[in-house]
Amino acid sequence: MLLIPAIDLKGGNCVRLRQGRMEDDTVFSDDPVATARRWVEAGARRLHIVDLDGAVRGTPVNARVIQNICSEYPTLEIQVGGGIRSEEQIETYIQAGVRFVIIGTQAVKAPGFVADAAVSFPGHIMVGIDARDGKVATEGWSKLSRHDPTDLARHFAADGIEAIIYTDISRDGMLSGPNIEATVELARAISVPVIASGGIANLDQVLALKAHEEDGILGAITGRAIYEGTLDFATARARVED
Repeated sequence: MLLIPAIDLKGGNCVRLRQGRMEDDTVFSDDPVATARRWVEAGARRLHIVDLDGAVRGTPVNARVIQNICSEYPTLEIQVGGGIRSEEQIETYIQAGVRFVIIGTQAVKAPGFVADAAVSFPGHIMVGIDARDGKVATEGWSKLSRHDPTDLARHFAADGIEAIIYTDISRDGMLSGPNIEATVELARAISVPVIASGGIANLDQVLALKAHEEDGILGAITGRAIYEGTLDFATARARVED
């Protein structure tokens, strides 16, 4: 199982939100490239980067910052989400060196877009499913849809995507522990791997997710815990990956 550091970008800074609220952010660094270096030196095999401004505005805002990280670490697997609504944007990121592009809001608003993207960019497309109270959220988590996460995941799994990134918004940035039950239930219900996100606070929770690796848990994304020090990334990564 992969342990994946998160770099969330807002106004060019690395931040963490609480429960997806843009107004409730904590700035951890004003140098995203240096932050990426920190996790690479700690052994990260992949980075999870989200353009928070892009997610809200519906178009990439921090693309230049992401391109700078890709240029600095051309062999690192980088997965990027936030405001990706066209194939042109996907192509721009892939050409910059991004390995996986995450489609979120557009997957809900225009489901056919995912199928088309998976054909146009095979091996590069993931779908982010962000849920609150059993419903899928969109527009930078600001709006709830009527979609059930599992039903939506089954639909996209059939499109040939690489993975589903599942986030329980109510736990994100709260250090309250991931929603292991919902994540495992989703992984067992679909044919593509699931990456868990939201709420990881310590090593025990990471190991609890790893215990379900055979159920289809490909990785776990961690953010606030590694920035505030409740989880030592290098130690945890070695436990789950080596």
